[in-house]
Amino acid sequence: MNVIVIGGGGREHAIIRQLRKNPTVETIWALPGNGGIALDATCVAISATDVPGIIEFAKTHDVGFAIVTPDDPLCLGVVDELAAIGVPAFGPSKAAARIEGSKAFAKDLMRRHGIPTAAYAVYDDADAALAAVMTCPIPVVVKADGLALGKGVTVAMTRDDAVAAVREAMVDGRFGVAGARVVIEEFMTGVEASCLLLTDGTNYKLLPAAMDHKRALDGDQGPNTGGMGSIAPHPLMTPELIARVEAEIIVPTLAALRDEGCPFTGCLYAGLMLTPDGPKVVEFNCRFGDPETQAVLALLDCDLLTALQATTNHTLASTPLSFRDGAAACVVLASGGYPGHYETGYPVTGWEAAAKIADVDFAGVAAKDGQLVTSGGRVLGVTATAPSLAEAIDRAYQGTDLIHFDGAYRRSDIGRAVL
Repeated sequence: MNVIVIGGGGREHAIIRQLRKNPTVETIWALPGNGGIALDATCVAISATDVPGIIEFAKTHDVGFAIVTPDDPLCLGVVDELAAIGVPAFGPSKAAARIEGSKAFAKDLMRRHGIPTAAYAVYDDADAALAAVMTCPIPVVVKADGLALGKGVTVAMTRDDAVAAVREAMVDGRFGVAGARVVIEEFMTGVEASCLLLTDGTNYKLLPAAMDHKRALDGDQGPNTGGMGSIAPHPLMTPELIARVEAEIIVPTLAALRDEGCPFTGCLYAGLMLTPDGPKVVEFNCRFGDPETQAVLALLDCDLLTALQATTNHTLASTPLSFRDGAAACVVLASGGYPGHYETGYPVTGWEAAAKIADVDFAGVAAKDGQLVTSGGRVLGVTATAPSLAEAIDRAYQGTDLIHFDGAYRRSDIGRAVL
């Protein structure tokens, strides 16, 4: 079977390396992939958001299955378009992907169906939003309604920060149409957790709960990023707490989407806050998280392709999904200045040595003159497994110690807070 994987980051690289373990997989095309992914797949220079280009490629190649992982193409409806030409694809429909594509849609869905989340209000008018943050309790969270590459959320610790966040989104237009509407919501306290699951619309199977680290700097300081590292399984997600999340959040959300005519298939990601009042939803994503996927899939003990196909074929109930004991940790190496301005084009060295002790998943790299060079903010992730979380974290950092490029930086506290 020939497979296309749409996307070009560390998450996609982790998925591709799992696909290579399946002996029935002949060719893996990555659209567009990157210079590091090219070590494990055939990269094709078609953007993940070029839906017509993706469809034309699928029409002219013998594609048996497509895996769509980034949010943008899912929200653009590429799964629907692939299905229309007879190519089965992993991921939700355009209608179901709204659970990530519009934070207002997701919040309203939760309100209608009694799913626990923070109190909120939605604003289409900048003056009204500014008036709201002048009187609301502080801290407060300001979110661009649409997709903003993981950078559209501001946890405003002061009123000035809240005003600046609204102005940035609605007046300055930093996020384009994604920021024309904002959601202003209650600040929740607690520990964050990422609950990922595969679903065929009716049945679902949980993946190990993970913990992402969104802030750029140690101690959860600095601006939000796409993710600076992750661990799995989450030490605080006990069987009792997981059962509560299923009963209060997962089952009602899947039922709500079915009831509203947009059943969800693929990977649903529930970003949770473990508050003193119980688990509440921070956000939903309509796809695998990055870098949570790197940590979770490092523990996988079954065939990934079969599991993904089961969500499309509606056979998930009878398809095994198993994970090894132990723990995994992923540490991201980023370009200096990320998530703000950063320089690119620096040679990446030492990754071959790191790959002998851990998985190296490439994200922001390109091939130039026979070597890999930096081409993005998050350059790569190093993921290690071990019998204990402490050992996995240590091994991941040992791997990052071997890799070098100008301006490289990382957080030094991935997973430490919950040890």
